[in-house]
Amino acid sequence: MSAHEIVMSAFARDASRASSKDDLGSLPEWNLTDLYPGMDAPELRRDLSFADEESKAFAATYQGKLSSLLSGEKASTALHAAIARYERLDEIMGRLMSYVGLVYAGDTSDPVRAKLYGDTQERLTAAGTHVLFFQLELNQLDDDALMRAAATAPLSHYRPWLEDIRREKPHQLEDKLERLFLEKSVSGASAWNRLFDETMAALRFDMDGEELTLEPTLNKLQDTDGAVRKRAAEALAKVFKENLRTFSLITNTLAKDKDISDRWRGFADVADARHLSNRVEPEVVDALVATVRAAYPRLSHRYYRLKARWFGQDALDFWDRNAPLPKVENRTIRWDDAKNTVLSAYAGFAPQMAAIAERFFAERWIDAPVRPGKAPGAFAHPTVPSAHPYVLLNYQGKPRDVMTLAHELGHGVHQVLAAPNGALMAPTPLTLAETASVFGEMLTFRKLLDETKDKTERKVMLAQKVEDMINTVVRQIAFYTFEREIHVKRKEGELTADQICTTWLSVQGESLGPAIRLGEGYETFWTYIPHFIHSPFYVYAYAFGDCLVNSLYAVYEKAHPGFAEAYFDMLRAGGTKHHRELLAPFGLDAGDPTFWEAGLSLIERMIVELEEMG
Repeated sequence: MSAHEIVMSAFARDASRASSKDDLGSLPEWNLTDLYPGMDAPELRRDLSFADEESKAFAATYQGKLSSLLSGEKASTALHAAIARYERLDEIMGRLMSYVGLVYAGDTSDPVRAKLYGDTQERLTAAGTHVLFFQLELNQLDDDALMRAAATAPLSHYRPWLEDIRREKPHQLEDKLERLFLEKSVSGASAWNRLFDETMAALRFDMDGEELTLEPTLNKLQDTDGAVRKRAAEALAKVFKENLRTFSLITNTLAKDKDISDRWRGFADVADARHLSNRVEPEVVDALVATVRAAYPRLSHRYYRLKARWFGQDALDFWDRNAPLPKVENRTIRWDDAKNTVLSAYAGFAPQMAAIAERFFAERWIDAPVRPGKAPGAFAHPTVPSAHPYVLLNYQGKPRDVMTLAHELGHGVHQVLAAPNGALMAPTPLTLAETASVFGEMLTFRKLLDETKDKTERKVMLAQKVEDMINTVVRQIAFYTFEREIHVKRKEGELTADQICTTWLSVQGESLGPAIRLGEGYETFWTYIPHFIHSPFYVYAYAFGDCLVNSLYAVYEKAHPGFAEAYFDMLRAGGTKHHRELLAPFGLDAGDPTFWEAGLSLIERMIVELEEMG
């Protein structure tokens, strides 16, 4: 039995115990053999060797010669051949990194997996340095000559990609510096990211004598028993506080690392690099943030005041923020029921959407059980176009877990539809990448709500949806505000743990309002948010996507002719079109100052309905 098989066998035992304990039914585990047969597979070694050799051969063939290709009689054909060869190498390298990343996410505490992940990352970074010249040299070509060549086949296929990478041109450095940045990333930002992951996976939280990992402990904050919620919050705060030095060092180091990179690349604002990668104008994000922050009083402040009243209190302790409503049964939702709920909702919109989502279940593209060492949270990984996406969940049978399943499957459907664009043009900017996921959630919620006739059940569903939307919009904009303050302050010197905690409390107090008591211990809760570490300023994409989908869903409800086909066209576009071009068929424009207000009004209307219910 190989090392991979031994580990997978252990996975099965852990999953079996978790399923039986929580009566969730049989939870699926993903089958990664569609990428590689195992961690010691000859196919994996073959592709690693290919990446090593082909990256060198590619450089030998093309480095310093792209201008001559462009000046030739068959410039379109010659440059197309070069980009197609580059894309094939990118696809192989993407397959390798996807596989070892998913294996590692399955158990970040396993040293065998960690070594495979680290070794592969180093080899692919080395290969990447050989082909780093390609995009840099393409951006040095004459604009007019390149666009003339890209106007005709076969190079016209890659025109969206060429236009996209040229947006990076003002912030590119000379070749040797770019190579240094890439090579140093393994021992720099990537190493600190890995330290965060492995530290977080190793944390254990004492709940009444039982040592739990992060996900099950966070799950206790949604327990029906307030005493359990309080003990969970205390357990989290205790362990976070014990590790504050480590998390503060990671945060300081990564913020400084980003500041150095931003200065060298000429980014004026701490979030400009993220805006560029998201292909969204800074003023659009600024309008989103300003609109959401101005709406705090009538959204989060108003809702939590209402929720506190339901609990018979003037204000709720922070551990009760996501508590189930009092005197309401909090049933466990079995896996098959969750699956059927989401697929039925998808089918109600479009059979094609449900058919794609069904493949994730039938072909084992989902890993659902909670396991020691497994990465927390949830994600959908697109892998590469020649394969398919994978979804990671930590399913525990809560209503929010069903919505998470709907969310991640939305990503998965999007990734499947965009894959034909190829490895270079399938990836979607984060702002639009959240559209399909949030739309999938909305479809699921609306179907369940429409089928609910009982007033109490409807109230519970509306409350949960409002809380989810507050978590997606208000909370993520608060996260973005927190990140901005930390990165700006870090420019003046290293921040102490107390300074970071104080900033966190200030921002959270503004966003949550006076009806949430941010008691002792909550100041440390910034430590476990992975987006701060892995993807600085990613978080506003959630609010962008949620508000966008609220507006998009309103168009759908008005029976916009051809909506479903236009929606699928938007998803199929992948990264080939700008958000304005993609939203135009629906009559929407994220650049319109009133756009965000329209999205937030849906949340407010739900809160008003809850107030009227009493």
